Amino acid sequence: MIAGKHTLLISIAIFGSAFCFAQKSKTQLQREKQENLRKIQETEKILTETTTEKKTSIGELSALNRRIEQQEVLMLSIKSEIELLDFDIDEDNQIINTLEDDVDKLKDEYSSMIFAAQKASGKIDKLTFLFSASSFDQLLMRLKYMEQYGKARQEQAEAIAKVQQILTEQVRVTELKRNEKKELLSEEEKENNQLEGLKKKKKGLVNSLVKEEKRLKRDLTETKKAVQELENLIAKIIKEEMERAAAEAKRLKELKAKAKASKKAEEVKEEEDADASIALSASFEENKSKFPWPANGFISQRFGRQMHPVLKGIEINNDGINIQTKQGETVKTIFGGEVKRVALIGGIGTAVIISHGEFFTVYAGLKEVTVKTGQKVTPNTELGKVIATHEGISELRFQIFKSTTPLDPQKWLRN
Repeated sequence: MIAGKHTLLISIAIFGSAFCFAQKSKTQLQREKQENLRKIQETEKILTETTTEKKTSIGELSALNRRIEQQEVLMLSIKSEIELLDFDIDEDNQIINTLEDDVDKLKDEYSSMIFAAQKASGKIDKLTFLFSASSFDQLLMRLKYMEQYGKARQEQAEAIAKVQQILTEQVRVTELKRNEKKELLSEEEKENNQLEGLKKKKKGLVNSLVKEEKRLKRDLTETKKAVQELENLIAKIIKEEMERAAAEAKRLKELKAKAKASKKAEEVKEEEDADASIALSASFEENKSKFPWPANGFISQRFGRQMHPVLKGIEINNDGINIQTKQGETVKTIFGGEVKRVALIGGIGTAVIISHGEFFTVYAGLKEVTVKTGQKVTPNTELGKVIATHEGISELRFQIFKSTTPLDPQKWLRN
């Protein structure tokens, strides 16, 4: 009987811990799945906007590539859920087998107790057993034994009922998981068909773009010209800022010497302003990988040198990243600073250049700009909206510089 109680406690412990572990893992997977589905909806909107124009475009291909990546992530998420259910179902089957063994053992113990009782009652009845005691103490001992024996039989019967209840619940939970697995397998097949459809669509789009090589090369030339104009403007502004900073540093060196002697209020204030600029640079660098994205969307062109997605043998270079967005998406600053220039760049749209001490951020491809040169801005200040090209593509060009060195924005923005 003691062995029966011990087995019952182990069964309950296994059942409870396995259930909690599975629930935690399942919750995490479903949270990730929901987040991916949200991103898929955003990309679908962007993709729909790119296909409203009859002309095929690189932007449409970028959106389609992103959509395929997200679909593949969704497929992996579903597979992970199925694998988790397979693990749970296998574990549940082991628990069910253990519980069934427990019930059998408890029933065998109970049967032995009943058999022993019947065997004893066949030889002598309870009253005779009690009053045949040779002393009063022996009578009390026999009475106590009969009470304990009756209680043990009752506890054994309750143990059988408890394990059977747990077994019934475990079978019910396992059946629910089997049904859930069937639904996931059906969903997996549906999403796999969707993935194949997207890949087929991509293949057709690439074939169409290849046939328009001349137009793509012409568009690329125009884009390079516009980007060069932007790069020249950035280089000019950074050079001016560096020269101004060098002159300011020289002046402040002299000012500090005078300030130590005279401590004039205006001189001390200028010295504090210089220290604030240094602190701003340090603060910007400390926030690496923590900055918010300037706009919602996905990276359609990464930082650095890369091959053209369609034109063979043509390499392109990007001093920042391109973020493809929905039309009219709002663009915000990632950090506080001062607007150094608001300029219209032909073929790109308006560009806003902001300084953060020795760091600079560039937001190009805007319309309806709401800031002006010389304006101090705080994090998440709205700068304007992303402009759409004649092909229906909305794309923000975002760059980060430390002095004249371009940095990979992906390493500075939140993952």
